[in-house]
Amino acid sequence: MNTQAVLFDLDGTLADTALDLGGALNTLLRRYGLPEKNMTEIRPVASHGARGLIFLGASIGKDHPDYTQWRQEYLAEYERCFDCDTVLFEGINDLICVLDQAGIKWGIITNKPHTFTHRLVPKLGFAVPPAVVVSGDTCTEAKPSTKPMYYACQQIGVSPEHCIYVGDAERDMQAGQDAGMRTVLVDWGYIAENDDTESWLYDYRIRQPMDLLAYL
Repeated sequence: MNTQAVLFDLDGTLADTALDLGGALNTLLRRYGLPEKNMTEIRPVASHGARGLIFLGASIGKDHPDYTQWRQEYLAEYERCFDCDTVLFEGINDLICVLDQAGIKWGIITNKPHTFTHRLVPKLGFAVPPAVVVSGDTCTEAKPSTKPMYYACQQIGVSPEHCIYVGDAERDMQAGQDAGMRTVLVDWGYIAENDDTESWLYDYRIRQPMDLLAYL
């Protein structure tokens, strides 16, 4: 397949960010006298970011008049704890080492804002630094748009057909496929029980990071 690069989503794919994302939400819920959410409720929604978590906790959607205030307050809370309990998933560094030894570039394409990624990524302890990091606001559109995908390819000098994109959400699979990449869905990610994953546009599915090597 002549794979020259493997690009990854961040939250729920490379790093377990749910504890910090959920911690920020529960701080906000306590402030407003609303019941806190447990991690069983938070984890399936974590990859949907502030919008998904605010709706989970307060049933406030993007069109709600209070949404902007809630989002600002949520991001302010997340700012205080975004790197407290976030860690790489087990096996990620092992996979990255093998990719590096094989001469395959790796990078990150996330919808997480740059204000967090540029500080969080260096603290996660990757065995080999990513060749590129594309945040949710690096381009004018975030995933499922193909703009971040093409931007990453341009930065590392690899065409999309020689890339694999690995993620845990439908938008990841859609963006990768639309850009002409092969897509891999990770079962350890933030996937809800009612997600119809079989309708998602993935080429391969893995249960643990090193399973990707069988596809390569």
